[in-house]
Amino acid sequence: MTRKRIMAFSGVLVVLAAVIAAVASTATAKPSATTPKLNKPGTLTVGMTLQFKPQMYLNAAGKPAGYDVILLKALAKQMGVKLDIKNLDFNGLIPGLVAKKFDMVSVGLSATPERRKSISFSRPYVPYAQILAAAKSDTTPATIAAWNSSDKTITSLQGSTAEALVKKTFPNATSSSFPDQNAAFLQVATGRASGIVVENYLLAQFNKSNGNKLVEVGFSRPLQVQYGAYAVQKGNGTLVRTLNRFICSVQGNGQLAKIYQQTEGTALPPMPRC
Repeated sequence: MTRKRIMAFSGVLVVLAAVIAAVASTATAKPSATTPKLNKPGTLTVGMTLQFKPQMYLNAAGKPAGYDVILLKALAKQMGVKLDIKNLDFNGLIPGLVAKKFDMVSVGLSATPERRKSISFSRPYVPYAQILAAAKSDTTPATIAAWNSSDKTITSLQGSTAEALVKKTFPNATSSSFPDQNAAFLQVATGRASGIVVENYLLAQFNKSNGNKLVEVGFSRPLQVQYGAYAVQKGNGTLVRTLNRFICSVQGNGQLAKIYQQTEGTALPPMPRC
């Protein structure tokens, strides 16, 4: 072999060695720091309790539906993965997440300090607004002072956050709580009570079935707004960041408000700014 051919052949070997090294490097490379860590690559597995209409439930065809489900489908599409929803009892969600049976939980959990010990949370994606509702014919001014009066009776669900809120916000009014949410509504609809403190979407559901008998009292803001977040396996920061980007995206482009109005039947309450 001539010197010229030897040099050419050596050059080919160098190039070939570089290609082999590159392939080997790609094959052994770790997932990107920005790639969400999933139990099953290519599939987002979500634990839910499909019993809370209109937020999440099984429709007439037995398929998952509601606010959370629509959002999850949009999330999976944005991530480029399949969506696998696991429907189980609420009490099994956090233990199942800790046991890595699914990647995340979507039931609007409150990110309490106790829960943060075992799981991680995204930013809020669903609001729970407590409002005061009254009969359409009620002429009481829309101020806390006007409703905080001894001639007012305000109903709520017994043992709920709403009941505590009635006593705190309207201490001079009579607090009347009921073990059944519908009974608390009917007291106001039939004129036996002045108003009801309840979550805004529950008012929308009641009105839908009862001829829009009640209206939200027009305070400048809800009496109280609490928020639910997505839960993920402890320390899965890449998935948390992905969820946060998604939430801010749909919140910023108006999609979140549109889905909330579509499913809950009322306007989206104020959300934390991104």
